[in-house]
Amino acid sequence: MAEPAAQETFGFQTEAKQLLQLMIHSLYSNREIFLRELISNASDAIDKLRFEAVSESGLVPAEDFRIRISVDGENNTLTIADSGIGMNRDEVIEHLGTIAKSGTAEFLSRLTGDQQKDSNLIGQFGVGFYSAFIVADEVEVLTRSALDGAGDQGPGTRWISRGEDEFSVEEVADLAPGTQVILHLKADAAEFAEGYRLRSIVSRYSDHMGVPVEMEVMAPPPADDGEDAPAEEAPAFEVVNSAKALWTRSRSEVEDDEYREFYKHVSHDFQDPLTWSHNKVEGKLEYTSLLYVPKSAPFDLWNRDTPRGLKLYVQRVFIMDEAEQFLPLYLRFIKGVVDSNDLPLNVSREILQQDERVTSIRNALTKRALSMLETMAKKSPEDYQAFINEFGEVLKEGAGEDFANREAILKLLRFASTEDAVEEKHVSLDAYLERMVDGQEKIYYLVAESLENAKSSPHLEVFRKKGIEVLMLFDRVDEWMMSSLQDYDGKAFVDVMRDELDLPGAEDDAGEEAKDDAETSALTERIKGVLDEAVEAVRPSARLTDSPACLVLGAHDPGAQMRRILEASGQSLPESKPIFEYNAEHPLLQLLDQEADEDRFRDLVLILFDQASLADGTALKDAGAYVSRLNQLLLALMRD
Repeated sequence: MAEPAAQETFGFQTEAKQLLQLMIHSLYSNREIFLRELISNASDAIDKLRFEAVSESGLVPAEDFRIRISVDGENNTLTIADSGIGMNRDEVIEHLGTIAKSGTAEFLSRLTGDQQKDSNLIGQFGVGFYSAFIVADEVEVLTRSALDGAGDQGPGTRWISRGEDEFSVEEVADLAPGTQVILHLKADAAEFAEGYRLRSIVSRYSDHMGVPVEMEVMAPPPADDGEDAPAEEAPAFEVVNSAKALWTRSRSEVEDDEYREFYKHVSHDFQDPLTWSHNKVEGKLEYTSLLYVPKSAPFDLWNRDTPRGLKLYVQRVFIMDEAEQFLPLYLRFIKGVVDSNDLPLNVSREILQQDERVTSIRNALTKRALSMLETMAKKSPEDYQAFINEFGEVLKEGAGEDFANREAILKLLRFASTEDAVEEKHVSLDAYLERMVDGQEKIYYLVAESLENAKSSPHLEVFRKKGIEVLMLFDRVDEWMMSSLQDYDGKAFVDVMRDELDLPGAEDDAGEEAKDDAETSALTERIKGVLDEAVEAVRPSARLTDSPACLVLGAHDPGAQMRRILEASGQSLPESKPIFEYNAEHPLLQLLDQEADEDRFRDLVLILFDQASLADGTALKDAGAYVSRLNQLLLALMRD
């Protein structure tokens, strides 16, 4: 019997040219990202030199640290130069000749825990450098290590490649410490040789970089007056990353005016924010956040598909403009930044991957935002009322969607109330609980199409009589929100428009017996005969004191507001019939009970039914028939 072949282990083989082409054309979705990557590499090189300068007294002083971008329009080249640590020949071959080898990650691994916290190193994957080939036919690197101790000028190394399967290295003389990356731009990348274009990219991605990024001062166009052109002078440079990474500073060091100006910078809003929260978290996850609440709602606030979210930075380098993963949708009005080096970015640093770290930061930022709103409600009631007027409806979405933070959100909501003469929504649930009457165990509310419609609703009559407060809800999300809420602080929510209304001080047994007798009365049966196809039931009402009739919803039937929302989204709903309640003590019903003409009785009952529908804000199915019946009634009264 033949012996089985011995197991063998092989290493994966790599087609370098194919791998480079894959990285160049597949990793990055936006060509301009190459400049962000090269500036980040330059910043890392400077940060490494800062650490080395702590123990090496002869290295470059901090004031000389800078990144310089220059353009040669004639030769179509772009150069990014830094005064960082540089590389010797062996390091050039090792780092630039090995794809996906991160010198920054290797350097970080040699630092202690405290040193790592103090660093601003950015690189992770060792592929950012190769993004240069997105826009360049050929890349040339001139570099000299700052650690070779050979003075201001000395021999260095030149590395050249066309982004295929080979590169060349040679020694060059008279280089200053640091690195120059020279891009020989492709024909279709000429835009990256324009000063204005480069400035806009630096402003977008590297504006908050801790190292100054310099570019040549843009000279004014030559005067067309026949004078001789001035003699050429050495180009002057200016710093183009002007913004300060304010969130990296301690809160005690930042003035309120600085916070306000930074908000206008990141949000493009001309108004000051209502409030803000600046927080730095250290521990298992390390990140810094700066959250703002705007004063006014944007025009597209109600478009839930509109891009929204915080600006994401990694070590002050801009990564993403609308990082929606860090806040729930109902907090889409929050503006600000989050900066962390612990986040799982994809290799191109353009996509944030979802994992437990992102979820942890999201949960923490959500609680931070809600806490910020609670603080504003306590310390600045006027500002909080302005917030409610602008964003209160959006916050209600959270009460229906975010179960984990529901109690905190409900505490922040404000409502209109029957006990409040002011028409603004400024009654909190806690204030409602404090004003509950003796024996009251429930929170009563009414959903209507408008505040005016709510105030005149016949469903409130018995509550006014008993002095019981009712919350009036008239935002378009209210019925949807209330359908997901059960109680607050142990007190159940009760819709006053629904069946089986339970009030403090209920009628005694005699009253209940009288109610049972009334339900079988002749008037009830006559009304049932007219409305049999339109209603679920007919009965005398315990909730009416002034109005002749009202319509009551079944315990599980959708209200008019919810029905419109669902129908607008394309969902069909089964037909539901209301309960018709009439006020047996009302003079109109007493006269109706005595009406002998059945046709006239029928018209009067249908008019009462339509009026009750209108009082609830429900559109009539046949408005023309209602108008015709009403006109006939008016005409008969005028003849009499």
